[in-house]
Amino acid sequence: MNKYKLSIVIINYRTPQMTIDCLISLLPELEGISAKVIVVDNASNDDSCVEIQRWIDAEEVYEQVFLLSSPENLGFSGGNNLGIKHTEAEYYLLLNSDTLIQKKAIITLLNAADINDSVGLISPRLEWADGTPQESCFRFHSPLSELISSANTGFITRLFKQYQVPYPVSDVMQKYDWTSFACVLIKADVFNDIGLMDDGYFMYFEDVAFSYHAKQAGWDVMNVPSAHVVHLRGGSSPMKSLAKQRKRLPYYYYESRTRYFYQVYGAFGLLLANVSWTMGFVVSSLRSLVAATFQPNVSKNQWRDIWIGFFSPLRKFKHPNNY
Repeated sequence: MNKYKLSIVIINYRTPQMTIDCLISLLPELEGISAKVIVVDNASNDDSCVEIQRWIDAEEVYEQVFLLSSPENLGFSGGNNLGIKHTEAEYYLLLNSDTLIQKKAIITLLNAADINDSVGLISPRLEWADGTPQESCFRFHSPLSELISSANTGFITRLFKQYQVPYPVSDVMQKYDWTSFACVLIKADVFNDIGLMDDGYFMYFEDVAFSYHAKQAGWDVMNVPSAHVVHLRGGSSPMKSLAKQRKRLPYYYYESRTRYFYQVYGAFGLLLANVSWTMGFVVSSLRSLVAATFQPNVSKNQWRDIWIGFFSPLRKFKHPNNY
């Protein structure tokens, strides 16, 4: 097996045109870099494979881009693991299909990785198409961050501000607890130390958990804002739109949340996270009775769904018709 400087893994799930657009933005940035692109189709069961392979053939990039079709939907972690195992490389770039690589983003990330020995995970600045930056660097979720989230009340947020999950967007290269895996460069040595991503996370919280285990093993997580990647947030998952509309979130979100809190904080920590969330929900519900214009920042049935998987927190769930 050839060892490349860089292997890029892109998961496609029923977003063939987005994946092609991502490839169009990516390939020019790989010039002069020993790189291989693995597109993993996560059992889309549509015309995705046909459309993507047709584009690969038409552009004659079949030596640089390989389409790997999974017979089953492995979720985010499992799909990425499949792509990672396919190619041996010094670095692995996990890339969402709803991203567009901006000029010199790849080489900027690689250069930062080469000169920072203790850094195992490196992310770019994620931004909207108009250049507005997105929050993409975070503190670890904790029981107190659950209270902050569900209470959505100023004095509680200020009281526990050191536990608030998102960091403000920064123009300075610095280290964080974890970063969005919409685009992240990971050193192969990190996988050698802690293994691949936990495929018990179908989708969501896998990036938090992986970063946690990497930091436990002595690796740092760093953001390089001089590398720019557009993140359209219009990919395979309906999570963002559902949360915005306060509709019920997918089961796999809560399954992953439960797995994370159990793995990081133990059974009591998981219980404490749920109790803290419930306390915050009570606060925001009471506030909504007093202030007619205030609405609790919670999704439908969330008070009940946070308990999904509570008695089997490490069970692996499958969702063949979701990303």
